[in-house]
Amino acid sequence: MSVRKICVITGTRAEYGLLYWTMKALEKAPEIELQVLATGMHLSPEFGMTYRQIEQDGFRINKKVEMLVSADTPAGIAKSMGLGMIGYADALAELQPDIVLVLGDRFEIFSAASAAMIHRIPIAHCHGGEATEGLIDEPIRHSITKMSHIHFTATDIFRNRVIQLGEQPEHVYNVGGLGIENINKLSLLNKKAFEESIDFQLGKKNLLITFHPVTFEKSSAEIQFKSLLQALDEREDTNLIFTKANADTDGRIINQLIDEFVLANKHKAIAFTSLGQLRYLSSLQHVDAVVGNSSSGLVEVPSFKIPTINIGDRQRGRPTAESVISCGPDYSSIKLALEMAYSENFRKKLPDIHNPYGTGNSSDRIVEVLRNVKIEDLIKKKFYDLQFNIQ
Repeated sequence: MSVRKICVITGTRAEYGLLYWTMKALEKAPEIELQVLATGMHLSPEFGMTYRQIEQDGFRINKKVEMLVSADTPAGIAKSMGLGMIGYADALAELQPDIVLVLGDRFEIFSAASAAMIHRIPIAHCHGGEATEGLIDEPIRHSITKMSHIHFTATDIFRNRVIQLGEQPEHVYNVGGLGIENINKLSLLNKKAFEESIDFQLGKKNLLITFHPVTFEKSSAEIQFKSLLQALDEREDTNLIFTKANADTDGRIINQLIDEFVLANKHKAIAFTSLGQLRYLSSLQHVDAVVGNSSSGLVEVPSFKIPTINIGDRQRGRPTAESVISCGPDYSSIKLALEMAYSENFRKKLPDIHNPYGTGNSSDRIVEVLRNVKIEDLIKKKFYDLQFNIQ
């Protein structure tokens, strides 16, 4: 068997964290050559130059594609997508991978998948079939699915949805949520080590907050986030750890509000552009709840048996564990959700929570498929028709 080149394309810190163990498994796999293409937020000083973390983890970055313009407006995002297409075109022509592996639903990955499709390179897509009805990520994710040839989903519900989109069932695999594997394999930090790593002492009560713009709602980020800050500020004896928003439309508005809040509340609040996977997952052992609208609150957090306060519509459509409290993005709803998260009756049921996104070991299953799939069977896609009657 000849060496098969698998190119992993990653554009954000969170996405890389989910792909980490799969990349490690690909690196170790016989007759596979791992290629890494870093792009998007990884190469941005504003978002922490997180490509350095990839290198610190021992991976060689084969190509870097600069694509972010200095604006988070719709026009700026669209221009970034265009720059990405140009950069990916050259990078893929040089690397000549046999398969491209991507994850998720961001605009950086849409451009990468588009370029790979035109190059006639088979695409393997992780976390397809999911629904986030409040985001532009929703149509981007399904578009990537239609450009892809191999699909690794997080639940059977998502697998069925990918098949419903016309993808061949034999190429759609439910491997569980990739983030669960991090929980099982990383040696997480104890409380003292975690506090030292963030240079911040935890309090009597502690919350972790990650809030991103809802990209289908114009000019809502500032209003919603101010409501969240008001509800958080009223919590007594509660320390707050913020992680900042991604490079989405209006993301800078949220990050500016975080900086202003932390500056005025240094005694109880701290913020990070990126905690990284180790510190982020370690924090989940030591906080009382996670607050915001990140997918991690639904996928990874339930495994730690703590509440998630899921605000607004950003994650509407995803399966949720019983530890997830969904609420509106207004002050009163967030306040009630916080009270519920700390209530004795709610916390009693947390030890018995089941995470619908699986138990881990996704990477071995993904690598096995990528090693053995017949590439010639993937090139000419056929649409899979479901047998049903539309009323």
